[in-house]
Amino acid sequence: MRQRPRSPRSRSSFGVSALLCALVALGGPPTLSEGAEGPQASAEVARLFEEASAATQRYEGGRRAAAAQKAKARRMEKLLVRERREIAVLHNDLGRIARAQYRSGGDVPLTAQMLLAEDPEELMHGQRAVWQADLALNNAVDKSRRAERKLAEGQRKAAAEWRSLQERNVRLAKLKQDIQSKLEAAQWELQGEADRSVAAGQCRGAVRLDQPEFRSTRAWLPPVETYELSAGFDSAGAHWAHRHTGQDFAVGIGTPVRAAGAGRVVSVSCGGGFGIEVVVRHPGGYYTQYAHLAAAAVDQGERVRAGQWLGQAGTTGNSTGPHLHFEVRLTPYLGSGVDPVKWFAERGVRL
Repeated sequence: MRQRPRSPRSRSSFGVSALLCALVALGGPPTLSEGAEGPQASAEVARLFEEASAATQRYEGGRRAAAAQKAKARRMEKLLVRERREIAVLHNDLGRIARAQYRSGGDVPLTAQMLLAEDPEELMHGQRAVWQADLALNNAVDKSRRAERKLAEGQRKAAAEWRSLQERNVRLAKLKQDIQSKLEAAQWELQGEADRSVAAGQCRGAVRLDQPEFRSTRAWLPPVETYELSAGFDSAGAHWAHRHTGQDFAVGIGTPVRAAGAGRVVSVSCGGGFGIEVVVRHPGGYYTQYAHLAAAAVDQGERVRAGQWLGQAGTTGNSTGPHLHFEVRLTPYLGSGVDPVKWFAERGVRL
């Protein structure tokens, strides 16, 4: 996904973020405002993500089918070439038999040959052998020609099917490109709305998205389904006051962000360096943070299950491009984080 450069935010905003978290935890959430366009933009991005995924699957399926059909046509073409070579060999054999018959008197009537032969019985025996060989070769040639016709027809059908699949894939590729263009426009519309709410310090209320059917027996899951890891825990960078406090997941704007495990939402805020963020408390005393969101889909105090959508990824706050900043903390506050990769590994989840 193309990333749009963004101006670096003040590093001191992390202190504001921590203060906001503290205020939320004490019962003073930021002002909420339900924008008229917010839910529609979030839902449109979620819908287009699903359409893009479905279109990609259809395109990839068609591409694999076309490749298989093309390979089949090539195999049949090779068989056809081999069959034609065998027919040519058989024709040569027939020619040799005809020439042998001519040299042994093939143009003289058989009755005259028997009268002139010193051993008529031997002559008849040889003649029968020639007839049998001639008949066998004729049968073999007929059989090969039938095989050639069958292979040629199969090769034509396979080639036609391949051309049809190629044409279908061209249409699917155009559809996929159109959906991707619409998705990109909707993503930046959603991000623009998120930026305006963050700048105003007024978080929009929870955008209620249709939750997917999700069934898993696992207690812990990565916070996004498909991703690439980018900046890691405790790494150095120009955008952080000291060291990086979490694990970044490179994803596109609007990508559904899910709860890493069951728990309760302790804060939803939209100010400071983390932009729109959600913090969840889990049994056992751990907290997870989901930051730089474009939209939140839960409210403070809400119980969530593992895999439930908490919001949509974005690039709000101190961010230079779309990604999810994820932290595992010992408290709800900044500065108490542990390495998410190691923490997940201890729970059987490999990032």
